[in-house]
Amino acid sequence: MKRRWGVVLLSGLLVASCGDGNRQLSEADKSAFGTYVDSLDSDVQGTWFTRMGMVDEADSMLIYLRRELPQNGLDTTAFFVPQIAEDMAIVKTLAFDSIGQSINEVLKRLDDHLTQAYVSYTTGLRYGFMQPDKVLNRLDNKVGGEGFARLFDYEVKTADDTEAQQKLATGERMAYLKASQTDNYVYQALKNQLAKTTDKLERRKIAINMERCRWQMKHPERLEKCVLVNIAAQHLWAVGGDSVLDMKICCGAFATKTPLLHSAISHIQVNPEWVIPFNIIKTDVAHHSGDSAYFARNKYSIVERESNDTLNAANVSKERLLSGNVRVVQKGGAGNSLGRIVFRFPNNFSVYLHDTNNRGAFQRDKRTLSHGCVRIQKPFDMACFLLPELDEWTKDKLRLSMDLRPETEQGRTYLSAHAGEPIRLVKYLDVSSKVPVYIVYYTAYPNPATGKVELWPDIYKYDEVIEKEIGTFLIK
Repeated sequence: MKRRWGVVLLSGLLVASCGDGNRQLSEADKSAFGTYVDSLDSDVQGTWFTRMGMVDEADSMLIYLRRELPQNGLDTTAFFVPQIAEDMAIVKTLAFDSIGQSINEVLKRLDDHLTQAYVSYTTGLRYGFMQPDKVLNRLDNKVGGEGFARLFDYEVKTADDTEAQQKLATGERMAYLKASQTDNYVYQALKNQLAKTTDKLERRKIAINMERCRWQMKHPERLEKCVLVNIAAQHLWAVGGDSVLDMKICCGAFATKTPLLHSAISHIQVNPEWVIPFNIIKTDVAHHSGDSAYFARNKYSIVERESNDTLNAANVSKERLLSGNVRVVQKGGAGNSLGRIVFRFPNNFSVYLHDTNNRGAFQRDKRTLSHGCVRIQKPFDMACFLLPELDEWTKDKLRLSMDLRPETEQGRTYLSAHAGEPIRLVKYLDVSSKVPVYIVYYTAYPNPATGKVELWPDIYKYDEVIEKEIGTFLIK
């Protein structure tokens, strides 16, 4: 919104009190305010001042911002609230001489600050004060490549203040201001927790996570059946109405962070082969070229892409491993890095949820261990959550395929008859309901099982990034 600030010296203002809803102004007052209003472009005339004085909404907005900004984790100074209050008092009491500024200077500043506060607040509450995809996707370099690693893959709307600017000139501006609050249930839980918290560092952490809720992206709905993976918590919750399955996870290391994304689990593979990603071949496997014992020990096979022939590892050079013409595949079953089961969903990173052959990792406090995929503590329970329609014999076939103890008589009989044999009764399960999966990063979040807001360490330092970007807006 453009303004044309005329050089208008508003002298002779006799009684301009607006604190009680604009008391009757003298003719000189009307003339002075009228001259100021006439100095503005026609599209902004009447926003905060008319020829009769300051509009009631100016006082209403000041009262609203004083109350709502701290409740939303925001600093009043960043929205000019102290200066607005001071200038309003000057206008109401005609104390221009006491500050050595002209009426024109005070009205110009007050008008400008009211508009900036309105637009910043309404737009920021609706879109967030930071554009996450622009910031988080410029933090880390690609592993073994040029450019930046994509760490945030949610689709987000870009902040746009056009609507806020339009509402300024209408009678809907206060309604639009009050409707800026997000109805996200996580946001409300954090807001309630903020009101109860006195520790400054905890309040700041909660405010940072309230900013995450404001981003215009896909958020889990309350009681929606979904899988929620919170990287900062190093924890997963499978939410189905009133029931919640929770478990620990291992996620990407700091150098190979798990990307944040939303998708839907489409199918399950049991005893999958692991096709080793090229970046792992480059940083790890290629250093063992020619060492057939290494490849045998890890159950790795080298397969030529064009012919699909399995090659003798002793004869494959480092250069050939890095040529892109071969695949390195780990045999499925016991000892496979993916464990016994993988949960697949479409995404741009070839990441997935999976079992692990290193169960001891879940005993660690810090579980940032992987190249980006998410290892889960209770894979069989996850399969049952995703597929509640499975009958008991099918569940036992899955248990047997995962080398777990069967629970039905039919399963025990089958195990006795095939003792010592690898059992592969289930290889693939379709998740027809396509259960949503959210991989998020919150260092303060209401536990889906209890509803209680819990705080977690900033393991990827994303809180620090938000602090650097918008710290001036956040509550002190």
